[in-house]
Amino acid sequence: MEGIVHLRVDDRLIHGQVATRWATGLKVNRIMVIDDKVATNEMEKSVLRMAAPTGVNTSILTVEKASANIKNGNYQGQRVLIVIKTPEVAVQLLNAGVNVKQVNIGNLSNRPDTVQIKKSVSLSDSERKAVEFLLEKGVEVTAQMVPDDPGTNITSYL
Repeated sequence: MEGIVHLRVDDRLIHGQVATRWATGLKVNRIMVIDDKVATNEMEKSVLRMAAPTGVNTSILTVEKASANIKNGNYQGQRVLIVIKTPEVAVQLLNAGVNVKQVNIGNLSNRPDTVQIKKSVSLSDSERKAVEFLLEKGVEVTAQMVPDDPGTNITSYL
């Protein structure tokens, strides 16, 4: 994934922690949100763009468009942080032919029908299956809230 420096699962998408800690720590010049619903909602896109740090470009794309852009090398020479809401999106990217090597699960809020596996990560059955699929495909899946925390292999929590 030329130009992609980090792929993070965070159901809050772009917010203070992503904007200040992750974007700054990784020295990104673009935050890419990949979400089919958000990509078609002008109000949500506007709010997310406002949350991005000054000087950092934003792309808010569907899985299909993001996959095509990544595979076409559109981000070569950039430093892009990808943020997705669920690990299922990482599976969709992988299935679309994107060479996903590492996924960091940073925050998945506690919701109905989820099981908390660590302080900031609760998984539904489908999210757990997505994580297991990624692991089976050789993708390194870590759990890491902020850049200063160690990236712990997700299997420690499953």
